[in-house]
Amino acid sequence: MKKEHTIRVGISVGDLNGIGPEIILKTFEDPRMLEFCTPVIFASIKVMSFYKKHTGSSVNLHGIHDLGQIVEGKINVLNVWKENVTVEFGKEDLKIGTYAVRSLEAATQALKKGTVDVLVTAPINKHNIQSETFKFPGHTDYLAKELGGKSLMFMVTEDLKVGLLTDHVPVKDVPKKITPQLIQEKINTVYTSLVKDFNINRPRIAVLGINPHAGDNGVIGEEDDKVLGPTLKKIRESGKLVYGPYSADSFFGSNNYKNFDAVVASYHDQGLIPFKTISFGQGVNFTAGLDKIRTSPDHGTAYEIAGANKADESSFKEAVFTALQIFKNRSEYEILSKNPLKKAPKKI
Repeated sequence: MKKEHTIRVGISVGDLNGIGPEIILKTFEDPRMLEFCTPVIFASIKVMSFYKKHTGSSVNLHGIHDLGQIVEGKINVLNVWKENVTVEFGKEDLKIGTYAVRSLEAATQALKKGTVDVLVTAPINKHNIQSETFKFPGHTDYLAKELGGKSLMFMVTEDLKVGLLTDHVPVKDVPKKITPQLIQEKINTVYTSLVKDFNINRPRIAVLGINPHAGDNGVIGEEDDKVLGPTLKKIRESGKLVYGPYSADSFFGSNNYKNFDAVVASYHDQGLIPFKTISFGQGVNFTAGLDKIRTSPDHGTAYEIAGANKADESSFKEAVFTALQIFKNRSEYEILSKNPLKKAPKKI
């Protein structure tokens, strides 16, 4: 019987002046990683060899010119470009931004075609990627356009999962963005992801209020009483275990989050400040709701330490493992959904 190939992990290289290539190389310093997956880095063998020399990495890189040359048991580097690239550590550079986009676009196309099974993205600079042909505030919005489904930023660890009703939206625009339709869409995405991607049968979801003290009965804003609360009540009536709105200021400090499988925050900083305070360096940014799987580390380009060989690869490594586990969970879910009476495989 022919052995199936290990899960192929497509990796976009991110901002070359940041820590992306460094944390990629450090992740695969451990040869055991190749027992779990086959990495395919979308960059160039020249630039990755430069980083290998600069960091003193001992990894063996396998340069390829097309995706038909992927070899299992090796760290494959697809030559998305051939020219030399001048790396200036810690510098925001529009030219470098174009290489980050080329890497991302090539990796995404491979993901869409099924040549790679999952995508893990190294950090980009949201400013220097902008151009006439690429006008997205970040990975999530680009992937929502390219891949099927409804995207949602889902920050995850084993013990804490935080989804967002709105992500890269100015705070002043948040209340008008949060409509009953959006609330239902995002919570349905979180619920479905918990079931399919994280193997949680009856997930319990907490939702944080829009205003301080969840509006304090209308004293500090009416959105929680008039929009969020009634919509959550309607969702509960459909059978989902969704609770709130909770006052955000005390929710995490009181450890109330431990009573739920996921927390849905109304806006970016309301959810990500506590998440990164509790889990920084171990968290993973997962784009839930898409037909394909994409994860990334919970940090940015870290220009301030770029080139100093000080970057911690823990979050990127977690992003790889999370992508692998979600891929396996989805595959298992699809098998069980096609045959509900089939016995679930034993956990290893």
